[in-house]
Amino acid sequence: MSGFRMTKQTQLVLRELLQNPTQPQYGLAIGHKVELQSGTIQPILARLERAGILESFWEDADEHAASTPPRPRRRYYKFTEDGAEEARVALARAYKSKPARPGEAPKPATEI
Repeated sequence: MSGFRMTKQTQLVLRELLQNPTQPQYGLAIGHKVELQSGTIQPILARLERAGILESFWEDADEHAASTPPRPRRRYYKFTEDGAEEARVALARAYKSKPARPGEAPKPATEI
């Protein structure tokens, strides 16, 4: 796996995808769930794909043609074979390295 920036927004996206790690999801739905705009979610998904965490595919043309009302074709994202585990490890590292706020006890690192 190549490195990728672990921003707070990236953490939100990975946590959402890990809610159901075997289910492909399309970018707009992910963005709605984590309350991020398309201009934020798409670059995150592209970085995660380049890093080997996610892979993407376009929805079947027949499925798209049958949609009512008509809408743009969807691009779906899903974890690669090892992507879900890599995401869990990356989130655990980010969680562990997060500095505690003044007066707050450090939180234990746990697997997500």
